[in-house]
Amino acid sequence: MNNIRTTNMLLLLIVISLIFYLLKILSFIFIPLIMGMFIALLFLPFMRWMNKMKVPKPIGISLVILIIMGILKIGGELIKLTSNEILSADTGFFEKAETKLVGLIVYIESFFGIERLQGNNVLMHYFKDKNILQSFGSTLDFIGDTLSMTLMTAFFAILLLSESINFQKVLNSTILKQRFSSVKTFMKIEKDLIKFVKVKFIVSLFTGIGFSLTCVFFGISFPIFWGLFAFVINYVQMIGSIISVVLLSLFAFVELDPTSTLFFFVLSITAVQVLIGGVIEPIFMGKTFSVNVVTVLVMLMLWGYIWGIPGLIMSIPITVFLKIIFEQFPNTRVISELMAGKDKKVKLLRKSKV
Repeated sequence: MNNIRTTNMLLLLIVISLIFYLLKILSFIFIPLIMGMFIALLFLPFMRWMNKMKVPKPIGISLVILIIMGILKIGGELIKLTSNEILSADTGFFEKAETKLVGLIVYIESFFGIERLQGNNVLMHYFKDKNILQSFGSTLDFIGDTLSMTLMTAFFAILLLSESINFQKVLNSTILKQRFSSVKTFMKIEKDLIKFVKVKFIVSLFTGIGFSLTCVFFGISFPIFWGLFAFVINYVQMIGSIISVVLLSLFAFVELDPTSTLFFFVLSITAVQVLIGGVIEPIFMGKTFSVNVVTVLVMLMLWGYIWGIPGLIMSIPITVFLKIIFEQFPNTRVISELMAGKDKKVKLLRKSKV
């Protein structure tokens, strides 16, 4: 029996490793599929309401496409606004930025004892090996990959909304064999995903507004750009908040003199991020999903390694999906309990005592 159990465990580890390997290799299919599934789940309540109002399904799907295009249009206008803000900046600012950047690099060289031939331009010394054509080609490849992934995501979302691929039936036929259990699980996944999007949108919006107002108060240039940047990057779990604070602090170092003003500015944006991202967001996320911080960190590293930035963005929804699935089976319920937060564990203990 022990040999059989050991063999089964080894086979399970091999299968899990193979699954993650396939997810990484076939990321060009799985990333748009998962993102399309999440987008479809967000609009399924609207599609059910349209169906209840006797509206034909093609019209409902067309309305969903118009809503998405409207959101993209608003995003494009915001990007255009921030671009105009940056282009209208005084050229003296960029000269000052270059001077400050060179000074910072020279200080780092002296601190770490890095030798550089005197007389050489500092920026040219570190960027002389960069091939402009190669960078331009990489940019074109990135744009092409993003465009193709966006089109595939839209294709999968339309298939799911039109019920050409019925996610609830897939659950029923593959993972959950009982119809009532599959419907209940599907509704819980849909409900939790909508809650996640609402919480994340509100938290990111207030983070962006907080960054913009702080920039305006301290006289930092491009407040609209930094607010939009903080709003977008905040969707990358945990890492996004650190990136926004670090980049804006470096930008403030370029624009402000290293005095108490710079210190209080960095302290202010850090306080905004800690208050909203470190206090308010975990409270709402904990009440909504009951997933502990360790699980979030592990899943963040795992999906970030497998799928990069899309994996970082989708790590929480995937974690919630897996946790709900694990709750449905007695053998995997212990994994769901380990993923749960303290409040969830207390509830489970109370239920077991009753």
